[in-house]
Amino acid sequence: MNPAEDYAVPAPGTALLVVMGVTGSGKTTVGAALSQRLRVPFADADDFHSEANIAKMSAGIPLDDDDRLPWLRAIGTWLAEHAAGGGVASCSALKRSYRDILRESAPTVSFVHLHGEIDAVRRRVAGRPGHFMPASLVDSQFRTLEPLGPDEHGIVLDFARPVGELVDAYLAAAAGPRTRPDPHPTGPTGPTGPADPGGPRGGGEAGRAR
Repeated sequence: MNPAEDYAVPAPGTALLVVMGVTGSGKTTVGAALSQRLRVPFADADDFHSEANIAKMSAGIPLDDDDRLPWLRAIGTWLAEHAAGGGVASCSALKRSYRDILRESAPTVSFVHLHGEIDAVRRRVAGRPGHFMPASLVDSQFRTLEPLGPDEHGIVLDFARPVGELVDAYLAAAAGPRTRPDPHPTGPTGPTGPADPGGPRGGGEAGRAR
């Protein structure tokens, strides 16, 4: 089963979601928009990083698993605290093992993977002034990324689409079980391959996730 094509997404109002993907894929923008539409709280995973982690990334040094463990556990605690009423968190969740840590705390969590072309991410990150994640770490994030497995609850969406379309795609999936939320999902085909060649783009840069 491809998680992008055949998954029963939780209903709005009770959804417990992690919007995942590499840096620059628009996790915070899309996550905040989803939380507003679903009327549930939102948490940005960047706010859970320690000062040591931020200093390391600011210096262009990728985090290792030991760096990420307390960060992931803190996010998992937040998800567990919001499991009953729903919540949305943005978190890179690049590896299966990282997502397993989140599921240990919040077994009902689902993932919305914002995926697309590596060159688009490089452009976005290079254009983000003042953020602690430098463009030099984009390649390492794509190397680390492990797409959702067939047994993982979630959907894959092309981050190049406008934010409103991405939210609507999730809500369309949430409207009923075993639906296909994105008619042109990027899918776990590799970070450097073409993303959504025939999908709708529209909306201009101002309407796209950053």
